[in-house]
Amino acid sequence: MKASNYREVKGAPYTRKEYSRGVPPPRITKFTMGNPSGSFKHRLLLVSEKKAQIRHNALEAARIATNRYLQRKLGTSNYFLRILPYPHIILRENKMLFRVHADRFQDGMRKAFGKPVGTAARVGSNQPVIMVYVNKDGVEVAKEALRRGAAKLPNTYRIIVEEVGFEGSLRR
Repeated sequence: MKASNYREVKGAPYTRKEYSRGVPPPRITKFTMGNPSGSFKHRLLLVSEKKAQIRHNALEAARIATNRYLQRKLGTSNYFLRILPYPHIILRENKMLFRVHADRFQDGMRKAFGKPVGTAARVGSNQPVIMVYVNKDGVEVAKEALRRGAAKLPNTYRIIVEEVGFEGSLRR
């Protein structure tokens, strides 16, 4: 199936992994990158315009694109990046056969619950997906990095720039 089939938010979320066998682990493994103990003056948020589901491999692709651009332009100690949603919703697929005389091998819609094929995160409208902390000289670089990361995600997004006035660790 195409990834676009899992984009819409339909029905109740299916999250109980203890009842499903063979749920693949989320592809995204690191949710924080950069310098978590640095003190930064600006926070940039990639905010979803409408509600949608984001597959775990799309979150990983956005993380890699954003982090790689920030790392190349600013270095590892001049930013802090965090991916906010966790993909805990199980996606299922009822695989069908397409070949000659396939009707003899499959049951169609009988027992069509489906097998787990991946996980996804649900985001609502105006919910932040990626958060980046930088100083004033890195704001334009972070905007471009978030734009590149948003191109990997299945929704429309906007970038919000905020000035935060606290010093200290960002790790929570």
